[in-house]
Amino acid sequence: MKNEYQIYGIRTVIEAINSGKTVDKIFIQKGLRGDLINDLENLVRKEGISASYVPVEKLNRLSKKNHQGVIANTSPVEFHDLDNLILEVIESGKTPLFLILDQLSDVRNFGAIIRTAECTGVHGIIIQKKGSAPITADTVKTSAGAVFNVPICKVDHIKDAIFHLQASGIKTVAATEKTESTIYDVNFKEPTAIIMGAEDVGISPAVLKLIDEKAKLPMYGSIGSLNVSVACGAFLYETVRQRLA
Repeated sequence: MKNEYQIYGIRTVIEAINSGKTVDKIFIQKGLRGDLINDLENLVRKEGISASYVPVEKLNRLSKKNHQGVIANTSPVEFHDLDNLILEVIESGKTPLFLILDQLSDVRNFGAIIRTAECTGVHGIIIQKKGSAPITADTVKTSAGAVFNVPICKVDHIKDAIFHLQASGIKTVAATEKTESTIYDVNFKEPTAIIMGAEDVGISPAVLKLIDEKAKLPMYGSIGSLNVSVACGAFLYETVRQRLA
């Protein structure tokens, strides 16, 4: 974790959250007691911020500063409101292309996907507040700075985002091996949101039940799957190919 995306101290973290600063994750020393730490914990629960209770040794490794038992990861970017972004894209007259990342947890994969999304004209990336990879210095580096060019939306639940996209006339397509259809069977010329799953388990079953279409990549080798950022690139460039045709 890089210092420029790190804040520390109980009161400092409370003030950062109250000011609207995006806090991705908080590390709290195990066993801390007191009114101030209670205020922080209540605020963390209210805002749905991911928190981990860790030994003081872990905090000391994260920062040499006087952390007072609390260190927070902050985001280098501001997140966009999904409703406003969808409306902006539709009103622009462009054919919407969104990317939904369902519980993707690796920050380097996240960065690589953002980079490809920027190159392929994705209008917005949607992630869930809980369980998703944070935007760290590694994410920024792997994205080659694209993280500052592609709107990213954080939502409470991926399912709600899918419902909103569908209600806005945007088709949802899941990248999954649990289908006979390939990406070459999908019409990506239509307004589309592509859903990519977590590195280890793919798209959650609850999300798969909601989407409009499923598609997979043809696989001819002995290894059954691709890295998620590579697979995402294949889906996005098939979209580009179709829209250029």
